[in-house]
Amino acid sequence: MDLILEQPHAKRNKRIVRRGSPTNDLVLSAYQASNEHVFPKILDLYVAPGSVIADITYGKGVFWRNVDDGRYRLKATDLTDGIDCRALPYRDAELDCVVFDPPYMHTPGGTAHSTHQPFETYYRNNITGNKTKSKYHEAVLELYARTGEEVCRVLRDRGVFIVKCQDEVCSNRQRFTHIEIIREYENLGFVA
Repeated sequence: MDLILEQPHAKRNKRIVRRGSPTNDLVLSAYQASNEHVFPKILDLYVAPGSVIADITYGKGVFWRNVDDGRYRLKATDLTDGIDCRALPYRDAELDCVVFDPPYMHTPGGTAHSTHQPFETYYRNNITGNKTKSKYHEAVLELYARTGEEVCRVLRDRGVFIVKCQDEVCSNRQRFTHIEIIREYENLGFVA
């Protein structure tokens, strides 16, 4: 599930687009494909060429495999490089877009989701001296919330926040993570 959020103008002026060219080209906004195939389409829909983009959970750069080099000014950072998404090294209003795809599933005991990088290893969930105040699913939500607050600081006016998340079952309860995150981000002023 990808969430595309935008910071609204200080004033809520209606956007009017003039001198556009009418076409019959379809703009598809739902795809079933791998990250490296879908991500360039998301950028085409929401982010202007030449924009400054920080991928704050860059990892191995999978999202960027099919994005033309030079199309955007990419700042690739990741926790493995010592950059925590909750304390970004960017100035206020420095970025046009932020991309966020953390290891969003907690893995109690380290075995529940062996194909995902363990949330606990990176973000200290369920470990003594943890960086989060919560446990399990609530710790995942806390990570998204604290990151959203930091992203508000570094995004320019009308900046775009691209978020990847996944619903999950926690303690035998279905959690609609994408809805919980949207509500939290709307409270911060983002518009989905």
